[in-house]
Order: sequence, then structure tokens, then C-alpha cells
Amino acid sequence: MRLVILGATSAIAEATARRFAAKRAHILLVGRKGERLEAMAGDLRSRGAGRVETMVCDLVEERDVRGLLDEFASLIGGIDQLLIAYGVMGRQREAELDPAAAERIFQVNFNSVAAWSLAGAEVFERQGHGTLLILGSVAGDRGRRGNYVYGAAKAGIAALAEGINHRFADKGPRVVLVKPGPTATPMTRGMNRGGPLWSTPDQIAGVVVGSAAGGGAVAYAPWFWRYLMLVIRNLPSRIFNRLDI
Repeated sequence: MRLVILGATSAIAEATARRFAAKRAHILLVGRKGERLEAMAGDLRSRGAGRVETMVCDLVEERDVRGLLDEFASLIGGIDQLLIAYGVMGRQREAELDPAAAERIFQVNFNSVAAWSLAGAEVFERQGHGTLLILGSVAGDRGRRGNYVYGAAKAGIAALAEGINHRFADKGPRVVLVKPGPTATPMTRGMNRGGPLWSTPDQIAGVVVGSAAGGGAVAYAPWFWRYLMLVIRNLPSRIFNRLDI
């Protein structure tokens, strides 16, 4: 198994890489922090990874994503799985007041992720196999006052993933959108992270790895968020707007 992870230093990506290392996968870690990537690579090798390579890259600023993805593939002899695992929450109020702040949220969470997703789809369609794994969010299921700019970007990625899934129909490759609920990562530092609805990066990683092996086009993480979001999506607006969410 040959895996490329974009945004490899995120907490969920690192937990996922460790699980794939235990399966002796060949892994390419891509991110902005070279020293951190090298430290991760050593850890993954000690955990049984068949091969680990690193590449320093600003994924958001990169323009030749198709050419670079081909370069990534050559580093580990091809790609069987592509995990897109980076993002930024941003601050809702700041995004409401400053167009540049809102644009940054969209650029990172939608524009850049969309570009790499389409590049990955092209590679997989060309070779006739492969799994595109994209980290989305339950925030994309319904706009809420606390983070609707971030949620809008994630909703856009959900629509894109659905379209790529239809593109792949009967062609061999797969796309899976993993939608975590609230997760205790550096992105959510400062929030009130107590309660049973919060997950750990390793719990989300388990869903990612399981989804890579098979299953549907959308995977909620953990599983119960599928049913919670079904309720939330169908709440009347007069009730939903009263909720402190």
C-alpha cells in the first residue's frame, strides 16, 4: 500500500499515519514543517512502515498541483491512497468583519483542498484504481452561527466529493469524505472540549483507515454523528436558531 498524506503534521493525519505504518504501508508525508516531518518519519519507521519519505511543501500556495502530485507518486512508486488532511478553523467574527480573513478560510479549506482533490481524481482515474480520502466536517451539514464561514467551505468540499464519486462510477477508484465531529486537536484549542461528543485524533484515524479499506462515500466520525446530524439538519429554523451551537 502506497499512501500520500497532504497536511501530514495535523493531529488526525499523524494518528492515521501511525495506523497505516502498522500495516507496513509506504508513506509520503507532505507538509510545511520539515523538522516535524522528519521526526514523524522516524517514528513511523519504528512502528513498522515499509518506507517513509517526506516533502516540504506549502500546499495552499502551490499552483502546479497536478505536476507536483505526479512527483509525489514517483517518490514512493505510485499512489494507492491519497489523504487530504489539512485545514484551518479561523475565527467566525473576524471573518464576518474582514473579507481577507474570510477569504483565507475559503482558500485553505475549499480552494486548495478542491485543487488537490481534482488532481488526485485525475491520477486515480488514469490508473484505474486508488482511494481519495478527504477530511471534511459535520460543520458542513448545516450552517450555524458559530462557524458558518468554515462550515460553508466544508459544505463545498462535500459537494465536490459527491461529484467526484459520480465521476468514478464503474471506473475503479473511490472517494471517501470523512466527517469528524468535534475533535481535541490544536485547531480546537481554547474551546470547551469536555463532554461525550468530543473525540480524539486516534478515534478519527480509525474511521479514516477503515474507510480506506471499504465502505460508503461518506463516513461520519465517530459513527453516531450520522444520526445526530440527521436530527440537526431537520430541526425547524425557529428551534435551531435558539440552540447555542
